[in-house]
Order: sequence, then structure tokens, then C-alpha cells
Amino acid sequence: MCGRFSLTASRQEVEALLAAIIGEDFPPRYNIAPTQPILMVVAGELPPPGSNRPDRVGRLARWGFIPGWVKDPNDFPLMFNIRSETAAVKNSFRAALHHRRALVPASGFYEWRREGKNRAQAYWVRPRRGGLIAFAALMETWSSADGSEIDTGGILTTGANETLRPIHERMPVVINPEDFGLWLDCKNNLPRDVAHLMRPAAPDFFEAVPVSDKVNKVSNTSPDIQERVEEDLTAPAGKPRNGKKPEPEDDSGGQLSMF
Repeated sequence: MCGRFSLTASRQEVEALLAAIIGEDFPPRYNIAPTQPILMVVAGELPPPGSNRPDRVGRLARWGFIPGWVKDPNDFPLMFNIRSETAAVKNSFRAALHHRRALVPASGFYEWRREGKNRAQAYWVRPRRGGLIAFAALMETWSSADGSEIDTGGILTTGANETLRPIHERMPVVINPEDFGLWLDCKNNLPRDVAHLMRPAAPDFFEAVPVSDKVNKVSNTSPDIQERVEEDLTAPAGKPRNGKKPEPEDDSGGQLSMF
């Protein structure tokens, strides 16, 4: 699962990794949460022959996928994660998997290991060798009755690898740089052509660093939330938002700013 992540790289670093045009600089973000704007990279128009201009562009989207057929988002579950195993057959995601695959650049993500109902330990999960990564994602533009539109997106997940399975059973799908073109080229590659990319990362790809419960609060956005602490599974798991359980992964059917 991926309920929080971080992007602390510069615009230039993101553009270099993804060979994309991002447009504007943005500040480091240490605690990105669902419903907030996230940067998504999609295939753009093909450049003229002989041009070195990238054919990938960055777009801001609301983190929380809304299928186009939804009439009122307030009556629809918050789908920030999408199960890769069933995306091709679910009405909510089938069209996006065919036509609107995207990449979400990230420096890493957060996960919680829970012991019983009342104890949890937060982890900052980052590439063992450092650097940027790109999550597989789907984008959808939702249109309201008054004609206004908003881009929305969700991160695809798969079963956890051996390293992360003791913490959580799910993890985000990571697309390797050599597969960016294959994943983003929806015109020439059907879902069956990219199905093999939606797999767990290698066991040695990530390391999980125990961190404090500061990350539990969306308002905590400073670098210290990624500092290593001693593991403490006696800590309370935290109260659900608004007295409700957090939304699980779901496979059922305005202006944004990175600032």
C-alpha cells in the first residue's frame, strides 16, 4: 500500500530521470498525502522529427482516482491506491490502464507495521542506493455537471517483496527507467504488454528506516520526519480520521499547486 510518500528531488532531477518537461520548479515535499496535488508524468505529443525535445510532460493531479462516470465524488471512496492485479478487469480502471498510464516520481514512501489493533511503527521506505524512483499510476480527468474538470490519479500496488512483507502485505509498483517508454506508450502497448511490469521490486531495492509517529500528521512536513528512530511497537496506532477507519485499497467499480 502507499498512503504517504515524499518527493524531495529538484525539477531538474525529475526531468533528467523521466526525460520529461515539468515546467515549474517546486519545493521538496516530505509528507505527501491523499487528496493533495501530486506530479504525474504522461506521454505528450510526439516531437518533430530530428527534435531532441522530450515527448513526456508533467501534470498536476489530485491524489485520489475518480472514474469519469462518477457523478458526485463525495459519494465515492477515496481511491489513492489501485490494485494492479485487477485493474484491467475493473470498470473503474480499465479505460485508464488502456489509455492513461502515468508515472509518479518519488524519493520514497511511508508504511506502517501494525501489531494488534493499537500499536504501530512507521517506516520511511527508500531506495537502498538512493536516488529517484517512479511509481506506476493511472490518471483520469473527472468532469463535473457544470463543465469544470480536474485531473485525478492513483498509484498502482502489488504484493510486497520479501523485505517489506513483514511490514505490510502491499507495496507500490515501481517502474524501472528502461521500462518508462513501454509503460507510458499507451498507443502501441496494450495492458497485456505491460502486465509484467506490475511486479514487486527486487528484495534488495528498498530499505525500511523506522521513523517517529510525526509522519502520522499531514501537517508535519519537515525533513525530521525521515530521521531514524529506535523501533517502538508499543506506540499507539493513532486515531482514524473523523472517527472512521482509513479508506482501504479499493478495486471496485480546480487549480492545483505543488506549493
